[in-house]
Amino acid sequence: MYKRQVRNVPTDALTSDLSEEQRKQLCGLLGNVDLTLLYKASVHGYTASAFHQRCDRQGPTLLVAYNRSGYIFGGYTSVEYAQSGQQITDPDIFLFSFQGNVPVCIKITSGYTGNARLDDTGGPNFGQQLYFCYSNQPLLLNQGGSIFSFNAAIMYGNDTQLTECEVYKVEQCSQISAEEKPWRNVLWTAERKDELMESIRNYKPLMKSVSRVRILMIGPVGAGKSSFFNSINSVFMGRITSKAMSGSAGTSLTTQFRTYPVKDGREGKPLPFVLCDTMGLEEQSGAGLDIDDISSILQGHVPDRYKFNPTTAFQPDEKKSSRPASLQEKIHCVVYVIDATKISIMSSKLEEKLAAIRKKVNSLGIAQIVLLTKVDEACPLVEEDLQSLYVSSYIKTKVQEVSSRLGVPVSCVLPVKNYSQELELELNCDVLLLNAIQQMLNFADDYLDDVGHTESDPI
Repeated sequence: MYKRQVRNVPTDALTSDLSEEQRKQLCGLLGNVDLTLLYKASVHGYTASAFHQRCDRQGPTLLVAYNRSGYIFGGYTSVEYAQSGQQITDPDIFLFSFQGNVPVCIKITSGYTGNARLDDTGGPNFGQQLYFCYSNQPLLLNQGGSIFSFNAAIMYGNDTQLTECEVYKVEQCSQISAEEKPWRNVLWTAERKDELMESIRNYKPLMKSVSRVRILMIGPVGAGKSSFFNSINSVFMGRITSKAMSGSAGTSLTTQFRTYPVKDGREGKPLPFVLCDTMGLEEQSGAGLDIDDISSILQGHVPDRYKFNPTTAFQPDEKKSSRPASLQEKIHCVVYVIDATKISIMSSKLEEKLAAIRKKVNSLGIAQIVLLTKVDEACPLVEEDLQSLYVSSYIKTKVQEVSSRLGVPVSCVLPVKNYSQELELELNCDVLLLNAIQQMLNFADDYLDDVGHTESDPI
């Protein structure tokens, strides 16, 4: 048994192993909070009794563990420890693991409605799946299970030997600090939603030869390309719709090149843009969307409903390929759709594919934007209140990270929440989605303006 124990150490005498930046990142996950170190296993001992003596009846807590391989990971629970012997329901519970300088949030598996942890006399556990300080030792036990879905190799390097375990009391701050002020300004009002919808309805592309702007969605499998179209369609239809196939399969549900016009209501006219959906990008060569296919799409050669073949690039019809596509048929804005919960663990192979695509898009001078999806899943603060999006320092870090990894300006990264499980429209979600479309139309105009200086087409 691990016997290192020192009793009755004052809380203010404890020293956290978190760096200031790491502490700031964890606070960003939780909102405007203070962290107070209650328990430090190297000081108080790895026993369950020492843990409960320091942490019971303390309200919400954050556990931070460190292992021999240098991983920093843990979990948050909003329900206090009390040794009640009860199964605890906690919709706010989550696990996390630092990937580089950023903690990746791992929430309860979608659709799970059972208990989040057992509040017993043992050490801290999450989902009766991960047990910290197991058997009064500096050990982690992974029992497996379905409450949390994670890769143990990524989360903690499959190293279950702990070198430290800390538990912090989480308290909401009474005042908003300067850092908690919005880093982007958004009007979350019905008036603003109506204003955006009217602006989009009345939009006319800068070039008269283009009746509708074509926006190409590119991104990894499961990032939310098809869901974005469904969400935009829902906003203008006034109800939740599911026209494009979307889901969470391991391989792309989209197998064809699809062009989706959006109508202004059920009997309304088509809006002045078309969203073009593609097969998802995959890491392996010979899987997912081919870069040569993307080049053909950008230049307007690929017809609607063309079925992708991951092993063979698109071959244009000889008659059609002999003439250049018209400006109307080409892509005017490219949107990279990236899952906020996965940007920190994006593989180098996928990053290389995106870089190659960016190089091709740059060579054609086409405007580019990044949609950062699933922001509610990435940050519990945002899940609780979408209006906290631009107050969240954690989401700001994610925006900066995707900007750096994809090589696009921060101003071109737009966080959004797609409709996925909802049955009704929600104002805050609509405002974000409409803002994104408005920016895409603005960027498409920038491209058309540039083209207009090199072509004789009147503006």
